[in-house]
Amino acid sequence: MVGVLQYAKRRVDALRGNYETQRIHEDDLGTHFQLLLLVVAVVFPIAVALAVSTKQSGVVTSVVDLLPGGYAVENYREVLVDYQFGRFMWNSLAMSVVIVVGKLIISVFAAMAIVYYQVPYKDLVFLFILFTLLLPVPVRFIPLFQLMNDLGWSNTILAITVPYLASATTVFILRQHFLSIPTSIVETAKLDGVGPLKFMLFVLLPMSKGVLVGVSIIMFVYAWNQYLWPLIIIDSEANQVAQVGLQLLQGDVQGGQLSWSLVMAGSTLTLLPPLLLMIVFRKPLLETFSIQQK
Repeated sequence: MVGVLQYAKRRVDALRGNYETQRIHEDDLGTHFQLLLLVVAVVFPIAVALAVSTKQSGVVTSVVDLLPGGYAVENYREVLVDYQFGRFMWNSLAMSVVIVVGKLIISVFAAMAIVYYQVPYKDLVFLFILFTLLLPVPVRFIPLFQLMNDLGWSNTILAITVPYLASATTVFILRQHFLSIPTSIVETAKLDGVGPLKFMLFVLLPMSKGVLVGVSIIMFVYAWNQYLWPLIIIDSEANQVAQVGLQLLQGDVQGGQLSWSLVMAGSTLTLLPPLLLMIVFRKPLLETFSIQQK
């Protein structure tokens, strides 16, 4: 009788386990389906832009017009060469690289000072740094524009890079990461007589490679997408950036009709650099977001 009861119990447990496994599989299918819908919602506009960029005129009146055309080479060549969009992208690349490098240098020193040095009122200083997030750059455009003119920097790369070199967000992320480094490593470096610069170069930065790469990608995308400030401070078309160059493409009307194929070709070219960086360095980027959440 005991054996029969034990057998029945094992059968019930097995059936219950199968039921739980089936329910987990159903939940996974539902989650995957939701993720698939989100991916389609994100990718669909990009696919439409790619398809339209290969058309002759880019006018979409039916679903058939969303199929790829045969004018991709002509459209992209016209955008890059005739409209000098390659120069706009080069200007955006130069601006983004300068901003990323400058932000990294300033933010690393600031976060290192806040975490590892006994700076008077450093908590208050850190709060003040975070307080600057409440005052975005567009609010300062008028005095900033006057300052750039007084310095003679208008219409130069200095005007579109220097105002963005200080970043409270980057300082916050690096501070959180530096706090996660074991204090035993810091104490060992001090006992070995490692100076501040050596500690930063040979200990701190090598242990922060992933976070630094992730932060750099975030800063690059932010700098690459700048539109309003370059539009205000840059007068010469040759010195403009890619985002403003898209507006110039939209302003060119051929035969009374906007050439959407050229606009979509320019939009696709503008999308490529940050997209490639985010794909290549996706792991450090996810690590940076996890640190920011902590």
